[in-house]
Amino acid sequence: MKPVDIIIKQHLLVDDAEYNSILFWILEKQRNCMAEVERIDLKNVLDGTWFQSCQSGDIKHISGEFFKIIGVNVQTDLRESGKGWKQPMIDQGTESSLAGFLCKQENDKIYCLVEAKFEPGNYGKVLISPSIQVTYSNLSQAHGGRKPKFSEFFENESKFGRCIYSQWLPEDGGRFYLKRVKYMIVAINKTTNLDIDDNFRWVSVNTLKRLLYKDNLINPHVRSLLALF
Repeated sequence: MKPVDIIIKQHLLVDDAEYNSILFWILEKQRNCMAEVERIDLKNVLDGTWFQSCQSGDIKHISGEFFKIIGVNVQTDLRESGKGWKQPMIDQGTESSLAGFLCKQENDKIYCLVEAKFEPGNYGKVLISPSIQVTYSNLSQAHGGRKPKFSEFFENESKFGRCIYSQWLPEDGGRFYLKRVKYMIVAINKTTNLDIDDNFRWVSVNTLKRLLYKDNLINPHVRSLLALF
């Protein structure tokens, strides 16, 4: 058996209380998610809140926030087609999103606060997501709703915690146009009292990494943040 196979097998054979608890929690969230997502014709989305510009053809939100669908003309011989092409892309702005972990250390283990988060395009509807995962349009409450939970830790970390990582990292360039996400890790004292509901859990880094061996549980932003540990 190759060394890498031994490492993977060791991960899969570990079976402790935290791992089982978190696995049960996220699977129950997926099974009991009340949200229904139905594919509809794109023309039925353009109902006033979203509209298509008469000048450019871009699909936009009336607030000017969130994202828009644009067209690009690609000229290159570097890809498989051997020639350029035209395609639609999602333009969310160069600095549009934030994804971060709140972390604390207990008994020589690092724990990250994660959320069982529903998003309409998720495979399985609900995935384990970072402590915060928002667009800056959400932070500014462009949707007219409430401010994201725990955003104060990432907007004013000197007051509420200690920022130990903050970097802009690029998104998928095949679908997003010049998009970057600000990834952050903010350390808090283990005595800091947080108002956490059942959609959130403190999970050790080790358990999160082991959950990567399960299909369709961990979202892409958590995977990126775990690369830092």
